[in-house]
Amino acid sequence: MTSETRSIGRRLTLLLAGVAALLSLLSWGMVTALAREATQRTQDNVLAASATTIAETLRTEQGEVRLELPYAAFSMLGAISEDRVFYRVTADGDTLTGYDDLPQPIAGRQGQIVFDTANYVGVPIRIASISRGILAGDGPVLIAVTVGQTRDGAGAIASELSRLAAILSVAFFVVAVVLSAFVAQTSLRPLNEIAAAVSRRGPSDLRPLERPAPADLAPLLAALNRLMARLGESIRRSEDFIAEAAHRIRTPLATVRAQAEIALRTVSGEPEKDRLRRIIRAVDESSRSAGQLLDHATVAFRIEDLASDRLDLADLASQTVAAMDPTASMRDIRLHLQTASAQITGDAVLLEAAIRNVLDNAIKYSPEDTTVTLTITRNEAEACLTVVDQGPGLGDEPVAALTERFRRGTNTDGIVGSGLGLTIAADVLRAHSGRLELTTAPNRSEGACVSLVLPLA
Repeated sequence: MTSETRSIGRRLTLLLAGVAALLSLLSWGMVTALAREATQRTQDNVLAASATTIAETLRTEQGEVRLELPYAAFSMLGAISEDRVFYRVTADGDTLTGYDDLPQPIAGRQGQIVFDTANYVGVPIRIASISRGILAGDGPVLIAVTVGQTRDGAGAIASELSRLAAILSVAFFVVAVVLSAFVAQTSLRPLNEIAAAVSRRGPSDLRPLERPAPADLAPLLAALNRLMARLGESIRRSEDFIAEAAHRIRTPLATVRAQAEIALRTVSGEPEKDRLRRIIRAVDESSRSAGQLLDHATVAFRIEDLASDRLDLADLASQTVAAMDPTASMRDIRLHLQTASAQITGDAVLLEAAIRNVLDNAIKYSPEDTTVTLTITRNEAEACLTVVDQGPGLGDEPVAALTERFRRGTNTDGIVGSGLGLTIAADVLRAHSGRLELTTAPNRSEGACVSLVLPLA
């Protein structure tokens, strides 16, 4: 998954988790450094106190420097850990007691503690040294007291504190990640609520979305409302265009056809009659194609705002048969309707368009002086309007392909058509949770049987 397609919540969670990881590392580093600094200071303070205690016990007797090592000086060092302790006391550079090879820091002012780190007997040690002057014999003598201690105990304490800091940092990171996920989901909740409010709306509900939202989402809400306003205006213009186009296309074509029929009756030459017949045929094809294209566009728009009226399928079929009867009579085709009341729920305009297109196909493809039968049946759950003609049938193609736009059967040569009638019927039935069934006419070698199946109300 790329960074462009990853969800905002996940990206925000990962970002906050990265910040938490960085803070955890910084806190662990700071605590570790402070632990080492604190243990060293503690060791230095104890070394300084020990050296000072030894220096304070120095005295002179009969011109000689006397020293009695106090037990407390070394017990303080032993209280910290099991580290080894070294000491050295010098008078004017000569060792009075202690380890002769114990390194001494560069002396500072008298009474000032000087610290240093050195290697002694193969291990690192921490050293504290203090110097003071005392009178002995003929003059003052400079006494230097040096106390050293190995650093194992201080290192162990620092390591333990560092380990504890690492555990706390990991725990902090885990808690921070959980809180980051919670914060991300909480921050995105207003956005999800807006998405849910939009998804609950119907296809034709383009009202402005008015709901409380954080200031950061105000530009998104404003842009969404502007988009819905433009979309609503575009849909209204399209619907107006379809209605206007239906009027302006069908009316002139009807006028041209009527004038061509009048001319056909008045001319006597056979060539002129053939030309007029071709004109009438072209006008019929154009009128039929324009009408079905407009029907298809109307269906596409009305499906988005489907009405849910209680209807009787028998009434719809009767009205459609009455409207199509003049067209059928011109070719001596009889429309035989066998009705049975079947209550359905749907859009009367769309259902009438579906029935009209199926019936128009049956009349168009049927030979003259034949019968088109419409039968309504029902069961417990569905109502079925079946239209059976005596035409050439559905051809050799798969019947499912005949509901595709502009798709016609292989046996329709010479017959005017656009290939949209069954497409319109299938779309309407699908919008009403129904289906269109195409089969061969029962008990006949030819003819098509088209069934419009709809759920009962």
